[in-house]
Amino acid sequence: MNELTDLTEPTTPAHAADPVAWPQDRTCPYHPPTGYDPLRGGTPLSRVTLYDGRTVWAVTGHGAARALLSDPRLSSNRLRDDFPMPNARFAAARDRRRQLALLGLDDPQHQTQRRMLIRDFTLKRATGMRPAIQRIVDDLLDRMIAQGPPADLVSSFALPVPSMVICGLLGVPYADHEFFEAQSRRLLRGPAPADSLDARDRLEAYLGDLADRKSRDEVPGDGVLDDLVHLRLREGALDRDEVVALALILLIAGHETTANMISLGTFTLLQQPERLAELRADPGLVPSAVEELMRMLSIADGLLRVALEDIEVAGTTIRKGEGVLFATSVINRDESVYEDPDTIDWHRPTRHHVAFGFGIHQCLGQNLARAELEIALTTLWRRLPDLRLAAPPEDIPFKPGDTIQGMLELPVTW
Repeated sequence: MNELTDLTEPTTPAHAADPVAWPQDRTCPYHPPTGYDPLRGGTPLSRVTLYDGRTVWAVTGHGAARALLSDPRLSSNRLRDDFPMPNARFAAARDRRRQLALLGLDDPQHQTQRRMLIRDFTLKRATGMRPAIQRIVDDLLDRMIAQGPPADLVSSFALPVPSMVICGLLGVPYADHEFFEAQSRRLLRGPAPADSLDARDRLEAYLGDLADRKSRDEVPGDGVLDDLVHLRLREGALDRDEVVALALILLIAGHETTANMISLGTFTLLQQPERLAELRADPGLVPSAVEELMRMLSIADGLLRVALEDIEVAGTTIRKGEGVLFATSVINRDESVYEDPDTIDWHRPTRHHVAFGFGIHQCLGQNLARAELEIALTTLWRRLPDLRLAAPPEDIPFKPGDTIQGMLELPVTW
């Protein structure tokens, strides 16, 4: 089904003469699509063609990416008519003119929302949550071990860890996790735009009802959604639609991305026994390993913007109204920044990768994600030292290129 390549397999990049189609499916879950090879090793900007035939600039150079991601002349406003869309699902959502939050907004609206949430996602807050995350991880592994092998690591571990964490942080009942996880899958990977829109409708209705119930509570809970309802909504800083939009993006991003990193990170490590042995021998390498896996796997590939005015960068002029795509998987393998970028190296300095984005829209939840990944991976290998795949790696399905990258399932035994 899947064509797996060795992680050390060299590539032969060449500058793209003709626009490359974007997105493409990976042939190996931990490598960029081979169709992106022409984007590597040439100029820091190339042309790519989106699903609807629109041609946009693809930023592939690390330095150019960090400069442009910090440039206020690029807009993140997805409601703009000239904003480039990565697929038909996003286009259908834009056409509905739904309320946006955070990533889909420009300053000052973006900064106003971000300031409301920042204290809940600081390094100090994430550090304080580590004991609770550890209990969640241990409890899930207890259940998985008690049930005995084989198991699907996605449904048994990788998905429920971040789902339980984000539910606790937001104040969303985890008892409803099957509903919102299923709707999140439809929203991000629905077979048709109508399916994705229906999933969004259901999620918005659910979160709106939850916000209404919380607003009637005399004593508010301690979740982020409770604060938004009892403070920001009541004081008029946000309206109900904005509260729902914020809750939606936090709920989806809070479990989808980390779940994919846990599953795909585990799959990648099982294909790299020497690198895995290093981690087992020295758990102190785990924080660096998480950064390197973030760089290598680049699960959120293809951030999009539109130019508000002409921008000169690296000898190229991006014209007003042109779309700009940040090819994260290519940027994070820029050979001018990372030596031997297609191999795993726990000792390389990788904190300056762009897997969490960069600039004003850099991932709000990155501190929490790091804590979850470090605890989940460390505990998984400590509790299950004989963990291995329960199916040939080439038979294990992974996600298509037009969504967050990761494993659809991960059969394991021990």
